[in-house]
Amino acid sequence: MLRQQIFKKIVSVSALIAAMAFAGHASAQLTIVSFGGAYQEGQSKALFQPAAKALGITVKEETYTGIADLRLKVKAGAVTWDIVASGSGSAARAGAEGLLESLDYKTIDVSTFAPGYTQEHCVGGDVFSTVLAWNTKTYGKNGPQSWADFWDVKKFPGKRSYRKGVAGALEPALMADGVPPNKVYEVLSAPGGIERAIKKIKELKPHIAVWWSSGAQHAQLMKDGEVDMVTGWNGRFDVVAKDGAQVAYTFNQGMLDYDCFGVAKGAPNKALAMKFLNEISKPQYQAEFTKYITYGPTNKKAYEGTAISPAYAKTLPSHPDNSVKQVPIDLAWYTKFEGRASELYQNMLTE
Repeated sequence: MLRQQIFKKIVSVSALIAAMAFAGHASAQLTIVSFGGAYQEGQSKALFQPAAKALGITVKEETYTGIADLRLKVKAGAVTWDIVASGSGSAARAGAEGLLESLDYKTIDVSTFAPGYTQEHCVGGDVFSTVLAWNTKTYGKNGPQSWADFWDVKKFPGKRSYRKGVAGALEPALMADGVPPNKVYEVLSAPGGIERAIKKIKELKPHIAVWWSSGAQHAQLMKDGEVDMVTGWNGRFDVVAKDGAQVAYTFNQGMLDYDCFGVAKGAPNKALAMKFLNEISKPQYQAEFTKYITYGPTNKKAYEGTAISPAYAKTLPSHPDNSVKQVPIDLAWYTKFEGRASELYQNMLTE
């Protein structure tokens, strides 16, 4: 009798512990912040929600405009976000500022990633390009093919749109000014290089109708036909093209870059965030994401199997035929010079 009572108590306690553990796991929630629009919709469907289901947790999604929003939260000691989507250059600078946690690469497996798509504070999620896009109603299928063409308002008259932020804004200006693509960052790093690029942009300023500040905005500009030519992200243009926008773009002289995921400094669920990043870094998730937007995977294994067809792979920025035409973003340059470049750039905008 005594043995039975002891056994029942052991079973009851074990069941209670298991139930508490399950409840704690099931109620775990991560808060992820990204850039909204078609991009985040694709992330949600291909990455966030399937990974949450696989891990038995819930995910709360929010949107933001960029690292400046995170900076305010960290400085105020009011961090509510766990995982932050970011551009690679912004993440490099944010990491240097102490706004992101160092990632645990013992938990996050990047052994099958292509070289160059990881950094201490951010793990690559997709590869994209900043490209020159044009309105096919204005210029036809054979529109401008270089940044020199973008600046040539006589050969290609029409309204332009350019990025309001400095990331990816200076490089096209130098190429338009005759700097070879492989010398862009060398010139930008030299005395007077940043000023040279900004002077070139200032020449075009009278023809820039809209200074865009988000991917959703520059895609909508082309969909609505508000401008004839624009800089922007290739996948965003493909999304609106499917929806009827008269837009085309070229990878020639594009800037090959990647988006990544970091963990906010002081994140409420740091350990779980690392596990989540490991999950969405797996090839099946990255391959699925390419179905929603034409951004390439950072995990090489995503190209294996039938998930990404050879024909579709050729439309992605990271395909060898496309990447060879482009300039890889230099993260070291952004870490060192972005602050000063941004200040000079904003001064030019307000002049």
